[in-house]
Amino acid sequence: MAQREFDRSAGILMPVSSLPSPYGIGTFGKEAYAFVDQLVRARQKYWQVLPLGPTSFGDSPYAAFSAFAGNPYFIDLDLLIEEGLLTREFVEQFKWNMEDRYVDYGLMFTSRFQVLKAAYQNSRHQETEEYINFLKENQYWLDDYCLYRACKEHFDNVSWQEWDEDIKFRNPSALKVYKRKLKDEIDFFRFIEFKFDMQWKALKEYANTNGIEIIGDIPIYVAMDSADVWVNTELFQLDEALNPKKVAGVPPDVFSETGQRWGNPLYDWKKMEQKDNFFWWRKRMEYSARRYDVIRIDHFIGMVKYYAIPAKDADARNGKWEKGPGMKLVRAIDMSIGEKRIIAEDLGVQMPEVISVLKKSGYPGMKVLEFAFDGNRRNDHLPYQWNKNLVAYGGTHDNDTLIGYFGQMQPWELGYVREYVECRDGSMEQLVDKIFKTAYESVACIVIFQMQDVLKEGTGARMNLPSSMGTNWRWRMTKGQFTPEKIERLRYLCDIYGR
Repeated sequence: MAQREFDRSAGILMPVSSLPSPYGIGTFGKEAYAFVDQLVRARQKYWQVLPLGPTSFGDSPYAAFSAFAGNPYFIDLDLLIEEGLLTREFVEQFKWNMEDRYVDYGLMFTSRFQVLKAAYQNSRHQETEEYINFLKENQYWLDDYCLYRACKEHFDNVSWQEWDEDIKFRNPSALKVYKRKLKDEIDFFRFIEFKFDMQWKALKEYANTNGIEIIGDIPIYVAMDSADVWVNTELFQLDEALNPKKVAGVPPDVFSETGQRWGNPLYDWKKMEQKDNFFWWRKRMEYSARRYDVIRIDHFIGMVKYYAIPAKDADARNGKWEKGPGMKLVRAIDMSIGEKRIIAEDLGVQMPEVISVLKKSGYPGMKVLEFAFDGNRRNDHLPYQWNKNLVAYGGTHDNDTLIGYFGQMQPWELGYVREYVECRDGSMEQLVDKIFKTAYESVACIVIFQMQDVLKEGTGARMNLPSSMGTNWRWRMTKGQFTPEKIERLRYLCDIYGR
């Protein structure tokens, strides 16, 4: 049965990591609550966040150690101070960042866990009713994940594929030995998840009470170095040595002659279906439905047809399209999420099979204004091609900011943009205003812009440049940057265009 439609509304894409805070990265603290208040004043309905999982090397939220666990960096230290688990003097002796505009993940890694371990050692949470209930509610994944993290720390943070053979293959006797040997470390990671869960639930409840809904983003694939794969090796296309046979990615296109080789292990969809009707996916979606109000599934295309690249290949040129579960998985997802709703990220190759599944499911797809102005008057991303049941974006976390993107266009390309949005001679900032207006006045049920574009930031505020490493996922908004004038402009657009 198709899901219920979305009301005409608007939202902002703002990663938690990009919020202001004195501790080097955004958290679930007072600035997050202040941001909710700003969204209310701006008449927005949705706050879209990036995945909230614990990040690994490269810092990408789309390559987390778990599809269920939370990022410990988002635990607010001021709230732990208020609880009496830390002193301000202790927290302030650590260096958290070199500059307010960017996250320094190296400093995060060396300092954050020291502080959280001190809070753990000062905590008396083990006997509380809240903690006992938390353990019960999350027993499906929590113990396996915490053992994985404790073992990872024990083996100097290398991938589980490089651990000793007995624990790599989850020999029952080895599992017992490591659970006993690493008991305190396992309890520490349980504490982290407990505090993450408490703080996130409180923030989400505040947002919901004030009429703001959270759109959570979940990657379709999981990282090879994750508890999900280590615990469920039989659900992935792995060989006898637990190495991937094929990996995920996308084929060559206008953006890349060699395609993109993401490297994620591919699901064994047939085994998932035949073994237990996608039980792992149903648990994942059930959990996501508790964590978020709306769930955006990244690379939704992969559920219908997925691109399989031989694992030995260095790039994506020799990959092939293979058939995914399609509506069978959609039905399993719908069964798991209750009244919660899905947004399908269907960007990329246009496929009749994907269009058919979207239509049957009722999930809205996505259109992106940055993709609209290539000169093709039949481009699906042009607003006159849109329908009501879709979510319109200026750009996504993988794109340049509006000023960065349109500012580097050739004059003939930019001329078409300016004619379309009726900004023939204005500045780049005025052009951005017109692009907002074009989206807000459209038929799309939801319009979402990145926070960087609300602030009219340039390329230096880009969140991610795919297939690159070193400078991604770092941008942060500074305190006071989301001014009353910018809030009023969004409120005005919502009022004029009935959002």
